[in-house]
Amino acid sequence: MTNLNEFEIPEDPDKQNELFVRIFNSGDGALYDSMYTDDAISNISGAPLTGQERTAFFKEFLASGPTIDSRVLQAYTNGDTSLLIVDYALDVPGPDGQTMRMKGTCTDVLIRDENGDWRLAIDRPVPDEQHAA
Repeated sequence: MTNLNEFEIPEDPDKQNELFVRIFNSGDGALYDSMYTDDAISNISGAPLTGQERTAFFKEFLASGPTIDSRVLQAYTNGDTSLLIVDYALDVPGPDGQTMRMKGTCTDVLIRDENGDWRLAIDRPVPDEQHAA
């Protein structure tokens, strides 16, 4: 497993997004999870997960080979808090070998930690209506 310490999460929201996409697409769930604060909430699973549940989900889900592409639509930063609004397209391999594509918009909240590094505190992807359950 690569250590997130080898990466610097940049100040630029577009470059933050590029790093998140690259690490997500690497398939390394533990590395992706390390981009989050310890108490962060992720809704990528469709339900809010935090702590060990979030970590376990990322390890299992990313090992299955999904890929994501996203682009920043809006970014707002105030001190040590940043809000990113991104459009995403997520390709998830199914058990039958078919890939399901989901598109939507995600709201990401990042906070700067005590070391000055940006970490995800909340992610909330919302699929387009046609993909909503």
